[in-house]
Amino acid sequence: MRTLEHFPNLVTMFFTRAREKGDAPFLWSKTGGQWRAISWAEAARQVASLSTALKALGMKRGDRVMLVAENRPEWAISDLAIMAAGCVTVPTYITNTERDHTHIIENSGACAIIVSTDKLAKTLLPAVLRSNQTRTVIGIEPMRAPSTSIDFHDWHGLIADHPTDPESVAAEATFERGDLACIIYTSGTGGAPRGVMQHHGAILHNAKGCATVISEDFGWDDEVFLSFLPLSHAYEHTGGQHFPIALGGQIYYAEGLDKLAANIEEVRPTIMFVVPRLFEVLRTRISKAIEKQGGMSSYLLAKALEVGARENDRNVRLVDRPAQLLVRTLFKPKIAKKFGGRMKAMVSGGAPLTPEVGLFFQSLGLTFLQGYGQTEAGPVISCNRPKAGIRMDSVGPPLIDTEVRIAADGEILVRGELVMPGYWRNDAETERVLKDGWLHTGDIGEIDAAGRITITDRKKDLIINDKGENVAPQKVEGMLTLQPEIVQAMIAGDRRPYMVALIVPDPEWTQEWCAANGTSCKFEKLAENSEYRTAIGNAIERVNKDLSVTERIRRFVLADAPFAIENEQLTPSLKIRRHVIRGVYGDRLDALYKG
Repeated sequence: MRTLEHFPNLVTMFFTRAREKGDAPFLWSKTGGQWRAISWAEAARQVASLSTALKALGMKRGDRVMLVAENRPEWAISDLAIMAAGCVTVPTYITNTERDHTHIIENSGACAIIVSTDKLAKTLLPAVLRSNQTRTVIGIEPMRAPSTSIDFHDWHGLIADHPTDPESVAAEATFERGDLACIIYTSGTGGAPRGVMQHHGAILHNAKGCATVISEDFGWDDEVFLSFLPLSHAYEHTGGQHFPIALGGQIYYAEGLDKLAANIEEVRPTIMFVVPRLFEVLRTRISKAIEKQGGMSSYLLAKALEVGARENDRNVRLVDRPAQLLVRTLFKPKIAKKFGGRMKAMVSGGAPLTPEVGLFFQSLGLTFLQGYGQTEAGPVISCNRPKAGIRMDSVGPPLIDTEVRIAADGEILVRGELVMPGYWRNDAETERVLKDGWLHTGDIGEIDAAGRITITDRKKDLIINDKGENVAPQKVEGMLTLQPEIVQAMIAGDRRPYMVALIVPDPEWTQEWCAANGTSCKFEKLAENSEYRTAIGNAIERVNKDLSVTERIRRFVLADAPFAIENEQLTPSLKIRRHVIRGVYGDRLDALYKG
């Protein structure tokens, strides 16, 4: 069993791995239809040169540098160079609005910004011009400087003009684990984003904890990662970048969500970090594809799910053995090939996973590990492990060197090196969530006899009806979106006599329904079509049968459009923004209680 060394900082960890791996491939991207790699040695050279250039531009230890870019090799190189220069990385989402950029520039006090493309610069630069903080902008791709008041530089030119020996930069990396590495602004389901201060130790703690899971439960080999979640999110920043560096792994950058399935087959990753929403979509697509094939494929899928459910409950019967053999021999190899053929584990985090979704993929022969975390904690707090026994309704035991306890009101509290020192320039919020060294997560949960954590809901998201009874909305919403007719849902009912729902119908199912019923698929007409609404209502009733009386949906309204990042109804990590959605549909939801 391999163990991860104790590194003083992330920069030292990177240069150590680069020294060990040399000319081995490290960062992969697709250009001209071909995957091309940057070696560890070349990445170290570029990191060293860019860090030297940043210092030459006047960057000092502790200065904040914003990073606005898609997932690409230059993202990792820039992040590492910023830290190697002694500065603090401030990653931001490429979906940020001008207002978002303005808030982060002014709140972080960023003195420089690295931006990847002219397209992203069009949203960013107006915020830069309005701010008194930043006057240095570095463009990764060619772009036109809009104003002489901005000190514009070419990313590749800076590296070329500052050749530097990586060993000398590595030797100057005297930072300690308690020093600030980055400020990650939480996307937030409500209010302005808050800057979470992550020190080197928090991310190194997470890397060691995750490496222990891989080493003890799967074996630590030459790992291959496919990165597609935004690197500006703590989950991918730690799990998809610094964790692979800790393992000396290779990182491939996906071409986009639309090409993800093809990229998985090409790259054949061993580990992937995913969010539940992606797997809800994949589950629907796989199910529909197999159903269309019919015959033996449909039979094997049904058998796989039937036996998988009993395996999860530790209730496999002797009569299940022939079906297990059939599924294992004829079905699972085909699914494994679709996922590259060497996948060790897919780790789900960022939002609660509906147990049925995890069980679906586990039944198909894919090891599916649900984890739990928060940006304020590195972000990984716990993860399911085969050796501890995987439960799909659980997020597993805490990582090593992580303390977790349940407060009297059910709130999950966390303590350890992974916990942030606080929010940047926000003492009031820091004091609210950090008490006596314990991070108050705002999540409600339980710990079972095996030490596994189960999340029941967000403390602040709990709906309390007019009788004082609690309803966990995420559980009900997850069950609704498992229905083929429904792609998104939000329930409401705080201080009300019953639950109501806002429903986004599944577009593919809608097209099929319209074709079968000879009806126009224009939303305005469908919203008033009683038969269409009855079909949606039937889906809700199927869910109601598995809910308590308090949780059941009594009435519903159809949304005008899907919840999306673009309309600010989803966060960049695909969580619904309840306050935004409520602002749009509040009157219509309230009207469901009248008459």
